[in-house]
Amino acid sequence: MRTIWLATSLLLTMAVSHSAAAAPAKAIVGATVVNIDGGAPITNAVVVIDGERITAIGPAASTPVPAGAEVIQMPGTWLIPGLMNMHVHFGLKLPGKDRAAFGDETTAELTLRMMVNARKSLAAGVTTIRMTGSEGNTGVAIREAIARGDYPGPRVFTAGGVTMTGGHGSRAGNTYNDGPYEMVKTARAKISEGQDWIKIAISGGVATDGGGIAEALMTPEEMRAIIDASHRFGVKVAAHSGSTAATNAAIDAGVDSIEHGYVLDRAVLKKMVKNNTWLVPTIMVTHPGGKEYFQRIGSPEWYLKRRESVGKQHWETLKTAIQEGVNIALGTDQMPFEPNDGTSSTVREAEAYVEAGMTPLQALRSATIAPAIMLKAESDIGSLAVGKYADILAIGADPLKDIGSLRNIVMIMKGGAVYRGETPDMIASTEP
Repeated sequence: MRTIWLATSLLLTMAVSHSAAAAPAKAIVGATVVNIDGGAPITNAVVVIDGERITAIGPAASTPVPAGAEVIQMPGTWLIPGLMNMHVHFGLKLPGKDRAAFGDETTAELTLRMMVNARKSLAAGVTTIRMTGSEGNTGVAIREAIARGDYPGPRVFTAGGVTMTGGHGSRAGNTYNDGPYEMVKTARAKISEGQDWIKIAISGGVATDGGGIAEALMTPEEMRAIIDASHRFGVKVAAHSGSTAATNAAIDAGVDSIEHGYVLDRAVLKKMVKNNTWLVPTIMVTHPGGKEYFQRIGSPEWYLKRRESVGKQHWETLKTAIQEGVNIALGTDQMPFEPNDGTSSTVREAEAYVEAGMTPLQALRSATIAPAIMLKAESDIGSLAVGKYADILAIGADPLKDIGSLRNIVMIMKGGAVYRGETPDMIASTEP
């Protein structure tokens, strides 16, 4: 058997020398496997990977290492599923320096920039993302290129955006979609392009200077039409919302997830529980820990004021959602690797959930199995089990004791391929 020792001092290797399918079986040995269902961990574990998937997992005493397998020694570490981030824009251009720098980029330039951001996201330990809107069909192209193995990056689920005139994400003076029929036509076109989800903006937002963040801007008729049309194709719908009234109408229409939830009252959160509607909080949009990010990108004053105007209510929404037992899937609305408060945005988001009332186990689940369930992909990803993809992180301490342990990622594996790195924040600062 060949043995590989992985240490935190190794630099990130983004190119894999041979495909996982052609490689011999791998066995991760000596680590503790964290039980994200809350049961006892597996100490001194063996995890066997053949190709892209886990074929055996258990204590070393009863789980043999296959002959000829490549052995990855990971003593003193804890194994968890790869992290997931359910609100990502790889082509993000927020008001400020980014929009000034990238406002005139071509589709080719945009796609290349998105691919760099995909690589950096995987390097931060994020093995699955949902891209909640991208220009044209670039998100689908990125998803397919990564799936083919052409470029390293996380697994990508896309959400095609349907924008309304004057709504969040629109540009002043431009006409977009108005009325149920136009909404449905655009949604069907997005589905035809190959989008996994449809995304609508039913209230104002922080990044668009116009339209109240807590106001219901899309009509109930428009919501019902677009959600019904999407569901007929088996496609789920995510709704950007900072409004209790808009969220209430969207739940009645059958929406699948609410993004942000800046100003939601307890009654509508109870309704979300009853209807199994997911919340993707993106708390780092307004959390003090994300302030350095917005300063770094040179956010204009109006943007910072809109962010601050809903910060306290956003935090109360998150705390109340946790109290009420709303299904929560982690998302940041930043690049997954962006430095925030000494770590990546993804890890800092999980830490904020604990600050708001989650247990470390609940926070870890919000970044692993919960998103997989929301995506209806739990048979393939989200936990470490036989038959699932070998999307595995090794970290330096037990995350069920301290969710901050996610700051120290020792090894990243996606689909059986090993990527090596230092810490997520150091990887995030690596230039392409």
